[in-house]
Formats: sequence, C-alpha cells, structure tokens
Amino acid sequence: MDAVKRKLGTAEFLEWAAQQPDTTRYELVNGEPVAMAPERIEHARVKHRVTRALEDAIGHAALPCEALPDGVGVVIDEHTLYEPDAMVVCGEELDPNGLAVSDAVVVVEVLSPSTRARDSGAKLEDYFRLPSLRHYLLVKTDTQAVIHHAKGEDATIATRVLRSGPLVLDPPGLSLSVEALFRS
Repeated sequence: MDAVKRKLGTAEFLEWAAQQPDTTRYELVNGEPVAMAPERIEHARVKHRVTRALEDAIGHAALPCEALPDGVGVVIDEHTLYEPDAMVVCGEELDPNGLAVSDAVVVVEVLSPSTRARDSGAKLEDYFRLPSLRHYLLVKTDTQAVIHHAKGEDATIATRVLRSGPLVLDPPGLSLSVEALFRS
C-alpha cells in the first residue's frame, strides 16, 4: 500500500484492489484503501444465511432482483466504496464482469466488534445517500437481532429492532424470517 498515497477514485481503487492478494479485502473510504479485518466463523455463517434468505425471498416473490454476497462493492461516491456482507439489487441484469454496483435496494452488514461503530455510524449515513437504497440491515450475532433502517418515500429513516418474526422489505416486496438468519 506504500504506492497508494493520494486520494483514489473508485475506478482506480477497483483496479488496485484486484491486484492485491486474495487473502486481503479492502474498502475505499474517502479515497483511502482500508483493509477489512478477518472474520469469525459465526460472522461468515450468518452472512451466508442472510444471502440465502434474501435469495429465497426474491424467488418466492418472483421479483426481478438478485441477492449478492460480499465481494461486490457498493459505490457511494467518487471516493467511497463499501463491501457489504450482502445486498439486493433490482432491475436490469448485472454485468457478470462488474465489480461494484451503485443502485442497491437493500444492504446488509453483519456486525462484528471491529466494524460495529463504523457500520452503525458512517456507513449508515453514506449508504442512505444512494437514491436507490430503501433498507439497511445491521445483523447482531451476539443478541440475534436485526436493526432495520428503512427509508420512506419522504426520505425519512425509520428504525426498528427485530428479534423474531417476519422482516418485510418493501419495496421491493420481500419477506423473510428473522429466525432464519440465525439458525444453523
């Protein structure tokens, strides 16, 4: 990373990140690459369950949407790109060679000790700068809860905490079970 001293744009960052070892992942925050911490097994399990639950809900609702796991970036602006744990995009089919999207409808972060403050602070504000984003979910593995931030038609953000029952994400029209995110 010594070669990276100036503020990077998202396109330049994606080129740089593609050349880094597969064992290290990065996000771009205000033009600077930030290494992502290694994950605990429970974090990885919950991420997988979230993506699977989103895929199942999309299939059940027969929506023109796609659930994507981590590894695909969300472009916030010219100098900020995050890699959420899962997301939903709707509409036209994505370029199979693409590395990032800018029109996510649902973004999910599974909280960990090292990311909790950023995920619930700066990322919350940044993600909702996207006109397309309607739902930002923070999944808490320690208490098995989901913090659901939903942007209404008037751009206000409503927040609720769910520990069980249905989690309705409308739009785009998805419904999934909170319990499914934590079951083995």
